[in-house]
Amino acid sequence: MERDVVVSDTAATGSSSSPSAASFAATRVICRVCQKQFAQYTCPRCNSRYCSLPCYKGHSLQCTESFMRENVMDELKQMQPEDESKKKMIDILKRLHLEEEMDSDGEDESMLSEELIQKVMSGEEIKIEDLSDDEVKRFRRALASGELSKMIEPWTPWWKKPSARLITLSPDGSQLIRQVREEDTATSGPMTDQEPVTINEIPEGPESPLPALKQLTRAEPSPLLAVHLVDILYSYCFTLRLYNGDWHSDPLGASTVALSMSKVMGEDAKPETVPEALTACIEETCSPAYRHTGGFRFAIGLLDDIISILSLGHNVLVCALSDFHRLIEAGKSMLKVEKVGKTESAQSSSKLRGAARKLFFMTCWVHEQPEEAWPPLARIVEVQKASLEELDTGNRKTDIKSKQQSKVLIEEL
Repeated sequence: MERDVVVSDTAATGSSSSPSAASFAATRVICRVCQKQFAQYTCPRCNSRYCSLPCYKGHSLQCTESFMRENVMDELKQMQPEDESKKKMIDILKRLHLEEEMDSDGEDESMLSEELIQKVMSGEEIKIEDLSDDEVKRFRRALASGELSKMIEPWTPWWKKPSARLITLSPDGSQLIRQVREEDTATSGPMTDQEPVTINEIPEGPESPLPALKQLTRAEPSPLLAVHLVDILYSYCFTLRLYNGDWHSDPLGASTVALSMSKVMGEDAKPETVPEALTACIEETCSPAYRHTGGFRFAIGLLDDIISILSLGHNVLVCALSDFHRLIEAGKSMLKVEKVGKTESAQSSSKLRGAARKLFFMTCWVHEQPEEAWPPLARIVEVQKASLEELDTGNRKTDIKSKQQSKVLIEEL
């Protein structure tokens, strides 16, 4: 086992001092990576001493891989039948299936009225306030069933586009600025089959260099930040999917939705595992407020979005968090001009400010993490997705078997 090289201050300077001074001379450790500079920092994962960020990144590959591998194994061990989050998810699925059955019993009522369909097809503007309670229910059911999807141009998330793999940021995390010429967007030659990159296709990175974490806080970053990142990404993907990619049309509404979906930002929650974080998000997605978006199947699709973003790595994560930060800041600005009660406005403003601070800190934390940290985290989400789909399949089979047994019992009676 290697030992840290310890050098006293007197040896380092090449000078001698009095015996009393020498006895109190502070010993200093040489960096384990470059072995040239004094070590000022300690890796929180393996306790190795290093002098700078390049040396940290140089030592961290094996350290990070083993750390994330342990996290994956811990997550797999926690996915047992007695797991509290698993029991909670089963309850959510049972309640969701029961509501689906109740909706299917009134299938005739789920269709939109001919008058409402004609208004939509003719392009006439319809506000939700103009509809009766019955029409609102029918409209939401039509949205959930996909009946109106053919009237809305489908939105392709920017992280699903080929150009997302080409994102490049400066070493300090800020966006790279280049002048776009007309010939850059021309489709000629052998590249004509590829999708052209437009300026607004990918959200921009931070406008200014990201500060180091040690400038933001003296405390060590929480080891749970990776879990909280999953919660934040779920909220971001949910909000963009809900607004069909255009959160600029209603920044305040979008930021309100985002905070209601993210327990980390909206309620200052601190989930300790990925299953715990995702269970809370999926429960909110399946709640009456958002069930019209698609419920459990919509939530599973959002897990695919999270996996895609994590798999694309550092630059895509920074751009996503920067876009989310801009969304919250736009919501704050919109709140100032909205006619809202003072008490409600103050509470909402406080929540939005807190969310903006958390997003900025998370962006800085992501920027300092090695690229090797994200594939294992994506794998954890993949495992959780597979577990949830297995739960849903098993729960549906149990419901079918129970119905069949009940039917046989009724026939015998």
